[in-house]
Amino acid sequence: MSATATTAEPKTETAVPMINVQVDGVWKQFPKGTRLIEACMKSGSYVPHYCYHPALSSPGNCRMCLIEMGTPKMGPDRKPEIGPDGHPVINWSPKPAISCAIEVSEGLGVRTNSPLVEDCRKGVMEFLLINHPLDCPICDKAGECRLQEFSVEYGNAHSRFEDPKVKKPKHVDIGERIVLDDERCILCSRCIRFMDEVAKDDCLGFVDRGGHTHLTVHPGKRLDSNYSLNTVDICPVGALTSKDFRFKMRVWFLKETKTIDTNCGIGSNILIGSRENKIHRITPRENEAVNAFWMPDSHRLNYTYIHREDRLKEPLVGGASSKWKEAVSAAAETLKSHAGNSTAIIASGRMTNEELFLARRLANVLQTELIDIRPRAQKGDGFLVSDDGNPNTRGARLLGVASATPGSRLPEIVSGIASGQITSLVVLGENPLHCGLGETDLGKLASLITIDILPNTSLRFSKVVLPGSASAEKRGSMVNVNGRLQRLNRALTAPGNARDDWEILNDLLKALGGEGASSLEDLFKQMASEIPALSGLNFGKIGDLGITLNA
Repeated sequence: MSATATTAEPKTETAVPMINVQVDGVWKQFPKGTRLIEACMKSGSYVPHYCYHPALSSPGNCRMCLIEMGTPKMGPDRKPEIGPDGHPVINWSPKPAISCAIEVSEGLGVRTNSPLVEDCRKGVMEFLLINHPLDCPICDKAGECRLQEFSVEYGNAHSRFEDPKVKKPKHVDIGERIVLDDERCILCSRCIRFMDEVAKDDCLGFVDRGGHTHLTVHPGKRLDSNYSLNTVDICPVGALTSKDFRFKMRVWFLKETKTIDTNCGIGSNILIGSRENKIHRITPRENEAVNAFWMPDSHRLNYTYIHREDRLKEPLVGGASSKWKEAVSAAAETLKSHAGNSTAIIASGRMTNEELFLARRLANVLQTELIDIRPRAQKGDGFLVSDDGNPNTRGARLLGVASATPGSRLPEIVSGIASGQITSLVVLGENPLHCGLGETDLGKLASLITIDILPNTSLRFSKVVLPGSASAEKRGSMVNVNGRLQRLNRALTAPGNARDDWEILNDLLKALGGEGASSLEDLFKQMASEIPALSGLNFGKIGDLGITLNA
């Protein structure tokens, strides 16, 4: 960048002109550049559609979004005639127009529910159903299929088509995670445009002509992108299905929980679909400020560890099962005898803000500054996979658990244990063997207290093991790499006698004579009163989409 460019004054944003449009008899204003279908839906007039998607280009393939449109009637002076209401008189066109590929213009008129529009939609629906198989009872998309929904309103009870249906390829393996059924495809091209425009992997296209046109992968290519499952999300029918979810569960049985992804620092907004305390699928949730409509396949499929049979379900003291009260007391008594810098705490960037806040308090009560998190540097993709593999590194820094360089205190902890200066270690949601420590180092400790969800080699050195909860089993908040505070919501209950991590830390803190909280909401209130960036906030104000912090 040139010196001139770096010293230039910032450009002031130009206000977007507002355009007057009549929608179903009511005049409204919309920003210039708004697509007509969006203007209609913002006005409360829903327009059925298949190929249109707000984050993709508009090819006008399906014709389902046809509307009646008119332009201002011009007088002899070539100026719009003005009616008694002060608005232009509309000259209605005898032909319908597609609303997805037209932008609003001054004085435009739209009718979304006229007899002409209704007849057009019924005609389009009849053509779409001509060759479509009647396999809704076995289709994974049943219950959330746009073709099902619109056929109820615009379809006929009986087909007038008497010729044999065109047969197209079925059960085609086109990628590592995708199965294609071309007989169900309505040629909307959403998947093609997503892979080309968003995923930047132009591997899908249409072949053949007329009624034989069908979707396929380009020769020598496969739909193996890390974003391939987004094509399943946006497919309006059951043409593209996920191998992971295929024939697993009916969507109407699923309980959907709004929460966030914890696989990296982006914090994509997601919906967890669960039933009987088991996750069956994870799908992206719309949030323009974070992930728009998308998420990586690697993140949405990383949930099976939550249901492992070897989950930690009971507190352990000296390797034997124990009651919670006895286990917490044993941990507290051990820590009391090792207070000061003879104790260190390894926390996790996967912990919630509330848990990190309690971890910081625990360090204060134990009078130690030896507390840090394990950094997870990774290669991001410049889109929705962050270079930071921790979902809450910024939260850890904000709450004083991690320094400006997360992990910088770990070498001091490792050397302190090796020299015998540190005799007690508390590990929260991490495997100490992945933090620079070896089994020889762990063997030197007089006390190792662990909170985790899965067994690992280090547990045999632990004096007390306290079973915690996975991210889908807890509530709380996190701050993503862009400084956005977001809510984590509980979709499942933890197995056995495992507990929420904040409750474990809260009880341990109280047993050590520290200040605890009566509820998670109370804990957030305490945290907000001490951390300026969180001042005045609560879970309600964070909302479903989160808020950007000032600091």
